[in-house]
Amino acid sequence: QVQLVESGGGLVQPGGSLRLSCRVPTFFFDIYDIRWYRRAPEKEREWIATIRVGGEIKAYADSIRGRSIISRDIGKSTVYLQLDNLTPADTGVYFCNAYTYWGRGTQVTVSS
Repeated sequence: QVQLVESGGGLVQPGGSLRLSCRVPTFFFDIYDIRWYRRAPEKEREWIATIRVGGEIKAYADSIRGRSIISRDIGKSTVYLQLDNLTPADTGVYFCNAYTYWGRGTQVTVSS
């Protein structure tokens, strides 16, 4: 059974940083774009970042552009999402996605 596994969430103060990780099957990097989504409390899940097959093309939602970086390490079968200058609006569950495959998410809470 294919699994995507997120990690790296936690409680962080406003202005802080986190690096989220998503373990994916290695062969996914050759055939699927990998995306990050998040679901804030009482809101719909929203797309926030994509790294395309090949790893060169990346895209970000306006909500995180300029303070986030999506990257990948094929040797570790992992996609990362670096989030900087976090605010309470970044609080939510962060999910990794590839095609129809989803992880269970990792909770990020930004609070003083």
